[in-house]
Amino acid sequence: MNFLFAWRYFKAKKSTNAINVIAWVSIVAIMGITFAFIVVLSVFNGFESLVKSLYSSFYPDLKISAQSGKTIILTPEQLQKLQGVKGVRAYSLVAEEKTILLNDDIQVPVVIKGVDTSYESVAGVGQKLIKGNYQTGSADDPYLVVGNGVENAIGIEADRNIFPLTVYAFKRGMDFNLADATQAVNAANIKSSGTFLIQQDIDNKYAITNIGFMKLMMGLGPNEYSSVELAMHAGFDADDVQRGIQQLLGNTYKVETKYEQNQSLYSVMNLEKWAIYGILTLMLIVAAFTMIGSLTMLVLEKQKDIQVLKSMGANNRLIQKIFLSEGLLLAGIGTISGVLLAIVFCWAQVKYKIIAIQGGTFLIDYYPVQLVATDFLLVAVTVSFVAFLASWFPSRKAALQPIELRS
Repeated sequence: MNFLFAWRYFKAKKSTNAINVIAWVSIVAIMGITFAFIVVLSVFNGFESLVKSLYSSFYPDLKISAQSGKTIILTPEQLQKLQGVKGVRAYSLVAEEKTILLNDDIQVPVVIKGVDTSYESVAGVGQKLIKGNYQTGSADDPYLVVGNGVENAIGIEADRNIFPLTVYAFKRGMDFNLADATQAVNAANIKSSGTFLIQQDIDNKYAITNIGFMKLMMGLGPNEYSSVELAMHAGFDADDVQRGIQQLLGNTYKVETKYEQNQSLYSVMNLEKWAIYGILTLMLIVAAFTMIGSLTMLVLEKQKDIQVLKSMGANNRLIQKIFLSEGLLLAGIGTISGVLLAIVFCWAQVKYKIIAIQGGTFLIDYYPVQLVATDFLLVAVTVSFVAFLASWFPSRKAALQPIELRS
């Protein structure tokens, strides 16, 4: 019944036209905030999905490394058992070290990652090449696949470079002596074969070669590695597979999921999303003041109706429900309109790329959007809660009006 009264009050012509105007202003304000909520969160979801997909090309589903120190020891028997862990699809052995890459008189610090032939089954770097080919060579004839930032810094065209580069890596257990610095480093020539483009932090830092070459440069033993990177079968939970590997290897090894390898990145993205939500909620609260004004004026307009209803037996609770319903009705019309408008806009952005990213330096040339069902639920709950609070005070004032009998 209360919603029937609210609907009739919404449609009915008011004695003061300003009441209708303010009511529609509140609807338009809520519609605009709801539209902004959905669109901004969808754009954020689009960028978040893009960044995660880029990082997924480089970071594995799971990574095994040392709890302390820089290297781990894994015997062939342990590796065989590791392959048998439920959910593990493939693994790649890695030898990784900070090095200095030299081209004539240009020196660039680079983390070189030595990988085996299974690496392409674990990571997607091979699918992110922008020039050349994915070729890492052998221990005796090594090739280097460099990040786009490394290529620019070292001043080469990776797929056309005729002259080899020089790699310097510090020897383990050697003290650095300024008098004869060459005694503390291993040096070797290496040729470049291709360039990958994934994400700036990765492209500016990493290069990839074969594990045999890097083990020689680092002086590692036959069963000694920097880490093991693993890919999982689809449908398996990373935490379950992580526990299975941890039980197999023991606590001297550190097993990290993709989230734990990039915990700071994911934490920052979550923080940014909640910050955006907080800012838009404040805007919604400001917009709700127009609803308070509209309902307050409506209560003044309908004083005679309230008196009649109370004289017919309506209690304070029913009166309050009527005007609460009026506020929720205004919020509902605005929310539904905003959601539909946002869906149409996001569809058009995906199909027609309405808003472009300026500069032409990003991987895509338009703002990505991704609609997520939980965002719609979050927006609906937030708008309903704010609308309920905005409607409470005017509706309470209406409910507490005393009955005045006139002769």
